[in-house]
This record gives sequence, C-alpha cells and structure tokens, in this order.
Amino acid sequence: MQEFTDRQIEIMEAATNRISNYGIQNLTIKTLAEDIGLSEPALYRHFKSKNEILLSLLEYFKKEMKNRIQALSFKTTDTIADELRAIFNSQLQTFTNKPAIVSVIFAESIFHFDESLSSKVAEIMDMMQDFVSKNIKQGQEKGQYNKLIGASTLTTIIIGGMRMTVLKWKLSGHKSNLVKDGKSVLDGILKMIEN
Repeated sequence: MQEFTDRQIEIMEAATNRISNYGIQNLTIKTLAEDIGLSEPALYRHFKSKNEILLSLLEYFKKEMKNRIQALSFKTTDTIADELRAIFNSQLQTFTNKPAIVSVIFAESIFHFDESLSSKVAEIMDMMQDFVSKNIKQGQEKGQYNKLIGASTLTTIIIGGMRMTVLKWKLSGHKSNLVKDGKSVLDGILKMIEN
C-alpha cells in the first residue's frame, strides 16, 4: 500500500481542484505547478507525470473509501438495508464534498487509452461492488431481502442506479442534491427487495 507525502497530497488536492474547476483535459503539469507555486522541475520530483498524479489520486481515493466504509458503525437494531443506506450515504456525501473525484472516477472514457488508469478505476468499482454484493447476500441469507433476483444481478441494478444518479448530478453542474437523490433511488430499489 502506497504512502503519500504531505507534498504529494497537496499536489493531488490541487489537481482535484483544477479538474473540478476546469475539467480533466485542462490538467497539465505546467498549470498544476502554477496553481501551487512550484516550478515544473520541483513538481516532477514528486510525480513523474500527469498520469502518475491521476493514478495516485485514484489510489488515494480507493484507500480512503475502503477505510471510510469499513469504519462505519452500526447499531444492533440496524437492518441490513440500513447498512446499505449508510454505505451509499457515506459515498454520496464524499462525492458532494469533493465533486472533482467524480470527474476522475467517471473519466473512464478518457482512461480507456491508458491501461493503468482504467484498471485503477476498475479496482474502485470492484471494491464498491464487493461491499454491495456482501450486503445483498447477507440480507438474502437473513431473510431481510427476498431472493427473486440473484445477488449479483441486484448488485448491478443498485450500482447502476446509483451511478446514473451520480452522472445526472455531475451533468447538472452539481446543482441537484446528490445525497437526497441517491437516497430516493436506493429506497425505491429496497422497497422492491425488502421482505
């Protein structure tokens, strides 16, 4: 697991802000160096390339996401559905607070030319899929969710619905309430599967 220096984190944060304000296509080493008052050679001492910055940003988010979701605490009275809501609420709240990370994760159309970036995005998606899939299987085993639809298909439906919600929010220029919209999509799906 890669550890980042404070300076690298500062550069990644600046990259995130630049992407948020001007789009991923306007992220260059030159503009990034200007943003944080470093010379280009100084920036190259921390990252070899723009791709390495994006890769590190994705790795940093992946690690943060894993720790954040694993740290969620639940009461014994919480249902499996409450746990799923908490996972997505945490994720959507993070996207709301750092909208640029969505631009990076959802830039797979740009990344398909770069194996390392697209596989890092796939790792993040796989991790989310694992969290959701475990929840669905657990809910079905405990009888809290019905078994009309297999866990794998349900996971795809839930993640697909949430992804669409995030994409609509992103395309609206972050004007809609992502947490609220995501909650209503998830609640709708849960109504169909909860016993």
